[in-house]
Amino acid sequence: MLRLLSRLAPLLLAATARAQAPAAAAAAPADLVVTNARIYTVDGSRPLAAAMAIRGGRVQFVGDARGALALKGNATRVLDLGGRAVIPGMVDAHGHLSGLGLGLRNVDLVGTTSYDSVIARVAARARTTPKGQWIVGRGWDQNDWGDTRFPTHEALSRAVPDHPVYLERVDGHAGLVNAAGMRAANITRETKDPEGGRLERTSDGTPTGVFVDRAQGLVERAIPNATREQLRDALRAATRELHRYGLVGVHSAGESRSTIELMEEMAQKGELDLRANVMISDDSAALVHYFARGPRRALHDGRLWVSSVKLYADGALGSRGAALLEPYADDPNNNGLLVSAPAHIQEVAVRALRAGFQVNTHAIGDRGNRLVLDAYETALRQVPVADHRFRVEHAQILHHEDVPRFAALGVIPSMQASHQTSDMYWAGNRLGTGRLLGAYAWRALLDAGSIVPNGSDFPVELVNPLISFHASVSRQDARNWPIGGWYPEQRMTRDEALKSMTLWPAFAAFQEQELGSLAPGKRADFVVLDRDIMRVPAEEILGTRVLATYFGGKAVYEATP
Repeated sequence: MLRLLSRLAPLLLAATARAQAPAAAAAAPADLVVTNARIYTVDGSRPLAAAMAIRGGRVQFVGDARGALALKGNATRVLDLGGRAVIPGMVDAHGHLSGLGLGLRNVDLVGTTSYDSVIARVAARARTTPKGQWIVGRGWDQNDWGDTRFPTHEALSRAVPDHPVYLERVDGHAGLVNAAGMRAANITRETKDPEGGRLERTSDGTPTGVFVDRAQGLVERAIPNATREQLRDALRAATRELHRYGLVGVHSAGESRSTIELMEEMAQKGELDLRANVMISDDSAALVHYFARGPRRALHDGRLWVSSVKLYADGALGSRGAALLEPYADDPNNNGLLVSAPAHIQEVAVRALRAGFQVNTHAIGDRGNRLVLDAYETALRQVPVADHRFRVEHAQILHHEDVPRFAALGVIPSMQASHQTSDMYWAGNRLGTGRLLGAYAWRALLDAGSIVPNGSDFPVELVNPLISFHASVSRQDARNWPIGGWYPEQRMTRDEALKSMTLWPAFAAFQEQELGSLAPGKRADFVVLDRDIMRVPAEEILGTRVLATYFGGKAVYEATP
């Protein structure tokens, strides 16, 4: 009946097969026994358990304390959790691992409430940075300021005249550059808008300092790349940050070949304690290399998957780059931007299907989403593959006619619930009331037969996955506003929200035989929480603290008392 959900049936059969493992293997002493817990397994055959046993980095047994302790040996560690809640290790289905790591070194502009506060943070960094060296930051959002228009560079240029400055907007789809930065990048009034990008300009054509979507590349190419060792340190820092919030995996959206090769080196050495499903950036040379090599999954003890491609259809709603079927309500001459031509998406999709790769395309506006679905549909007619699991990343604004097309085509909408709670204050200004009915429409997609893997799009949003869990079940922000939720008919149940950050991301990356639930034979990745997010009142969810994160049965994070 429901195409994508019906594909989950083999997971139950696989769980049964794992439970029927040879008795000799089951009887081998466990490395770790967890008791006195309330374990939400996300396994349909046994959704709730009190104990489990772990051996060799995998779940050996799930059930009651008597059964788990029967596997105790002389060297077995017993972990009594005092009734604490346990869930499978969470996976962010759309984040940017290298972006998060590198961003931890840059100027943090998240939460700034005015252009003046942005300038103050950059000026403070400039005082400790050698003149002439680039200053990079991220996180400003003009929608949070009193004046919600795009800023212009003049005030920033006056405050920081001796350093080139590049400040990415919170969504990563626009950047603000000061005069020194534009000089370093050779940007003048004669610089043309690139295809799929736009320079904001004054009436005489002079750049204001804001570069939208592909125009950002005009500046980014002038900024020195991080060294290999800096990137290695950044990936380590990002991984530590994920563990702190109960994340054991990420679908890292759009990484370069050099970054992927470094991640593989780290995984091979056991330096990457992460289930990293890496999407290859839309780079022609990289695609030729990886398509010839073929998809590679669960490399180096289940640390790395390289079997998918990240494409872009349009920009972001906040910077008015999302491609809409009708003009923006607050900018009637603007329908957004197409970052890639639909023909390009179709062509890469055909090549990917032939090479056995998955395609995951960024699309936010209703026009962007429709064009991606059209391109996928044409590619699948040309190269029919039953189990392709193509994805649309974000799928934020949908025309009602396109909602059932996801399940019909077997396309997975990979969404980020925290975007809804960030955007709801101003999304109506961009879209008007009518189009909000198709905005962040998780319930409509679920009811039409899709699954919805959840994420954060970090560093666009904060890393904490419980922000998206809370948003999914409440449609409210951290202050539990608005009362009753924003378009509450689109809420998920708590069971769905838990699946959206465990089993559904696993399915969306062809990982469901290894990850996503606590069942015998699967990787022993789990999280201990200080309160039960499946039972506490919704307004208390965000007060939950991660006490420990386990990766392959070993603690990679433990909270300080």
